[in-house]
Amino acid sequence: MYLRMFRKMMKLRIVLLALLLPLIFSGCSFLNIFSKHEMAKASPEGLYSKASVEYKDGHYKKAQESFLRLKEQYPLHDLAILAEVGIADSLYSDKEYTEAESAYSDFISLHPVNENVPYALYQLGMCHYNQIGATDRDQTETIKAKNTWEKLVARYPESKFSPMAEKLIRECKQKLAEQEFYVGKFYLRQNKYQAALSRFEKVAQDYANVGLDYKIEYYIKETKAKIAEEEKEKLKEEEKKKKKEEAKIKKEEEKKRKEEEKKAAKK
Repeated sequence: MYLRMFRKMMKLRIVLLALLLPLIFSGCSFLNIFSKHEMAKASPEGLYSKASVEYKDGHYKKAQESFLRLKEQYPLHDLAILAEVGIADSLYSDKEYTEAESAYSDFISLHPVNENVPYALYQLGMCHYNQIGATDRDQTETIKAKNTWEKLVARYPESKFSPMAEKLIRECKQKLAEQEFYVGKFYLRQNKYQAALSRFEKVAQDYANVGLDYKIEYYIKETKAKIAEEEKEKLKEEEKKKKKEEAKIKKEEEKKRKEEEKKAAKK
């Protein structure tokens, strides 16, 4: 019985050895297979593919790390430039707009003739656009977004991003017009008619055809009427004051005349 078991074990060892020998002699060990897989992943193409998949799956921080690794390990490779865009996109999609703004700006500065510059400009504008505050808040980001997209349209009119930028420029102008209109109405409520009129006229001059034309026309007309009424009241007050002063002077002169007459009569 023991002899039979010993023979079976020996046969099993021989079979296993026969299976492993080809791998041993060909140099294709499991370690080498794993190593080749890792090398493929660490190549520029492998890293870019890995980062792209991570980005597509919504793992933006991991994607950013992979794009950054590609850029640092293969700075002279063609994919390193695309990795810079990938880093900026990862930051943008992760809603880190300030950091993304810096990344897109750096890309535009470093690669001014690259074919992806129009896209980078469009995205740079979007970074500002996503930081726009309410109508009653500072509109610096609105102005920056508008200026960036105007630069895109002027420099790359044939780009597929220019029509999209033009629509957003109009939207930015509307937001700026609404803020000027908001401030104008505030001054109007405070009876500061000249300041209000200045704001309304700025909307009419700088932001025509953005949807506020009729409203602005009405408010300009009403504000001018208020200013005219205010001027009229001011003239009335000045006339009243003038008459009061004249009456006072006349009274004093009359008093002085009587005093002089009285002195003359005593003599």
